[in-house]
Amino acid sequence: MRNQELNGNRLLIQNIMPLRQEETKFHKGNFLPISSQEELIGSAIVNAAFKVHKALGPGLLEKVYEVCFCHVLKEEGFLVQRQLEIPIEFERIIFDEGLRLDVMVNNLVICELKAIETVNPVWEAQLLSHLRLTGKRLGYLINFDVPLIKDGIKRMVL
Repeated sequence: MRNQELNGNRLLIQNIMPLRQEETKFHKGNFLPISSQEELIGSAIVNAAFKVHKALGPGLLEKVYEVCFCHVLKEEGFLVQRQLEIPIEFERIIFDEGLRLDVMVNNLVICELKAIETVNPVWEAQLLSHLRLTGKRLGYLINFDVPLIKDGIKRMVL
């Protein structure tokens, strides 16, 4: 269901399913679809998060989830880089002590992993900044410290 207008009066009906990133007001008209390869990687990322969370549950350290998450993706045949340092260019100077990404999959998709009870909105901004600075389009913010992993996965498209 989507928002509907009835007899000139606005009738707001809550969406049963959340809007996809490209359907949000911000992206309408500005959104370029991501590639089928990025979609494939994204699907594998979500599946890996489900598999790890199902086996381990919430309550462990972020590093434990990261190791297991990366193992699952590697077993699926993906190139996975952990704790990847990305230099930053500022005023035509390259600084080596730039970004540290939790996980990069096939040099296309960024994953920021968390294992914390309360999600801080700054992490979404951090992921968007990482996407912008690396020139990547798809990223996932995954919090493993939730009862249902579907509630801990946030997909972001730039």
